[in-house]
Amino acid sequence: MNDDLETGREVLRTEAAALDALADDMPPGFTGVVDLIAAVPGRVIVTGIGKSGHIARKVAATMASTGTPALFVHPAEASHGDMGMIGPDDVVLMLSNSGEAVELRDIIAHTRRFGVPLIGLSSRPDSTLMRAADHHLTIPALPEACGLGVVPTTSTTLTLGLGDALAVALLRRRNFRAEDFGVFHPGGKLGAQMARVASLMHTDVPTVRPDTPMSEVLLAMTSGGFGIAAVVERGQLLGVITDGDLRRNMANLMSRCAGDVATRTPLTLPPEELAARALAVLNARKLNVLIVVEDGAPVGVLHIHDLLRAGVA
Repeated sequence: MNDDLETGREVLRTEAAALDALADDMPPGFTGVVDLIAAVPGRVIVTGIGKSGHIARKVAATMASTGTPALFVHPAEASHGDMGMIGPDDVVLMLSNSGEAVELRDIIAHTRRFGVPLIGLSSRPDSTLMRAADHHLTIPALPEACGLGVVPTTSTTLTLGLGDALAVALLRRRNFRAEDFGVFHPGGKLGAQMARVASLMHTDVPTVRPDTPMSEVLLAMTSGGFGIAAVVERGQLLGVITDGDLRRNMANLMSRCAGDVATRTPLTLPPEELAARALAVLNARKLNVLIVVEDGAPVGVLHIHDLLRAGVA
């Protein structure tokens, strides 16, 4: 067991050291590749075979979800019809540690024939791939973490790391935001967290005037089913009344008006606030519901149950 743990630590330390080495000595062509991809009118076609192919799929998926249109094309399938997926406005990012995988030759030939920019990512600058490529991303040829020198471990980690570096550099170049990520990831918990309050709130806000008798306030609070009412004057929110406000003002409650018991500086949120942030605010203040306000006017009601149903938690 101890030997297994030590092996695990050794692998991680070897790969971490390799990433540090790559970070300290980034490929000179990195910025040029970012410039190229940012300007290309088409897509980034990411390709590779074997373990490099698996990494290529992940790099393509990361780019596509962060604002850089990208597509993985399997080199074997490209040789049997999928070459049509590579258009004249695209750029090809080809991953191959050795740069000599025979399965890549048809795509390389296609890019040369039709003038499609080719970016080569390899540890061997004198390989067939790198000699053919227009742009070069050379990773250091460091020992594989397997100890045998043959199992892709360190090399695939470096390739994946450099692919992530490209995706994030492009993300920042495009001023890609969290809400943009939500557009490309509408499903699942992450998509829900990227939702805006405006998409989850109820727009039928129970409202009363400051001089509204408490009997009518209670009807407004219960009819909406939210346990809250917005006190509004000339379209502007003056305060809110919640169940807590009712309990704090039980003495002679029914002889009072809405303005007498309302909380005058209530917690509110704008409709453009992220749903995840709204949930954090409600939890921090131990609230179940609040009024959504835009330009001083109440425009919605957000209940914690709306967030939970949407999968924000």
